[in-house]
Amino acid sequence: MKNRVVFFSALVVTVLYGSASFAADDAFAKDLKATLALQGMPCSEVAEAKRNADSDYNVSCKDGNHYHVYVNDKGRVIVQKL
Repeated sequence: MKNRVVFFSALVVTVLYGSASFAADDAFAKDLKATLALQGMPCSEVAEAKRNADSDYNVSCKDGNHYHVYVNDKGRVIVQKL
């Protein structure tokens, strides 16, 4: 299980660092939705994603949930409900 978490975290970091587009990009929206799901946060569909900085996004879901998704200084993906 730990290996899966490390793998998915690395995948998310790669996606967050490498993507310059926002929720309009279906693959990027799917990656954000998967990140939220892995963290146990409900999101029916990503409606909008605003980039704050590298690996730092505010995400709005169509179901009304809002999240702050970022990578901390230890390289871990953090999701906070707004």
